[in-house]
Amino acid sequence: MNAVPRPAIDRPAAHRPAVYRPAVYKHFHRIAWLAVALTLCVVVFGAFVRLSDAGLSCPDWPTCYGRAAWPKALDEAAAHVASDIRPFETHKAWREQVHRHLAASLGVLVLLLALLAARRRRWGIAQILAASLLVGAAIPMYMHGEHAAASALAILGETILLFAALRWSNIDLSRAAALTLAVIIFQALLGMWTVTWLLKPIVVMGHLLGGLTTFSLLVWMAWRATDRPITLVDATVLRRWLIGGLALLGVQIALGGWVSANYAALACGLDFPKCVGQWWPPADFQQGFVLWRGIGVDYEGGVLDGASRIAIQMSHRIVAVVLALYLLALAVRLFRTPGMRGWATVLVLLVAAQVTLGILNVKLNLPLPVAVAHNGGAVLLLFTLVSLTARLRRPD
Repeated sequence: MNAVPRPAIDRPAAHRPAVYRPAVYKHFHRIAWLAVALTLCVVVFGAFVRLSDAGLSCPDWPTCYGRAAWPKALDEAAAHVASDIRPFETHKAWREQVHRHLAASLGVLVLLLALLAARRRRWGIAQILAASLLVGAAIPMYMHGEHAAASALAILGETILLFAALRWSNIDLSRAAALTLAVIIFQALLGMWTVTWLLKPIVVMGHLLGGLTTFSLLVWMAWRATDRPITLVDATVLRRWLIGGLALLGVQIALGGWVSANYAALACGLDFPKCVGQWWPPADFQQGFVLWRGIGVDYEGGVLDGASRIAIQMSHRIVAVVLALYLLALAVRLFRTPGMRGWATVLVLLVAAQVTLGILNVKLNLPLPVAVAHNGGAVLLLFTLVSLTARLRRPD
């Protein structure tokens, strides 16, 4: 009698096929794509919250003036101790709390993906649930002022997830799913610190990077689970180009977050390509890129002088030029590759749109719709590069 073949998940690495369909739950890719769409909404709406100066409109966390939603009137907010920290602003509070609810919904989807991916791992579901319960238990403890105990529980939960991600392979996407859950939990912590540390720039920038890291991981998982590869002979070379583009884009996104967090978008006035009427105005790069300035300072509106903000803005512009040239060179390479002209066209259009939106931000005095669209354009560029990286394969 022929032996029953062992599942792909248990095969030694040397005997696994070079190209495989991940052994995941049949609806995994649908849930992953739903999570991708929701992450896009969370990131763009988060940009709207930040750029409309609503980031501190709910001074407590995770509630808003003690409410799961938000107060509808001034007297409702006045009854909570958070009103002593910051006056209630009706037109802003709903933005911050809606963003939190969207992020919480995303967390539930990522948890579901992690449970589905880990179901074939020994004690996989138990590890995911244990980590989630520890983090969940930390929230009410934090709300009751037990900050040290809450931090210990959250760190323990994160440790369980990271340990699982390191131990598991990725043939069933369990490693990526556990890592994504760990990232989104850390995102929640960054969201809390954004409020409690009064818009500290390093936390605001980290929160943006964490959101886009979550987006990238979900896009990668969704494509891998969908299993629609693009087979090319020079896939390895193109993937190196794409990784280089992702690295540059990550630096530029971080600089964009630093510009926003330090209120440096209009440091050059309405001048472009010059800055305050000069090609290279006086700039204080040392003070402009001090990452840690202590806790207890209210950073709303920014605390840096003009020269420091100019340094941040000029850095953002310089890296933007480098990134645009790199991505256009990548687009030329894609255009010369059979079957990739559509991707090349999309990349060129996105680069052109991003450059245009960046210039309009300056020339039009940072209108909110244009600024939010600029953030959305960065997300679409990230989606394009990650999608190609996930889908490119060499022939068998």
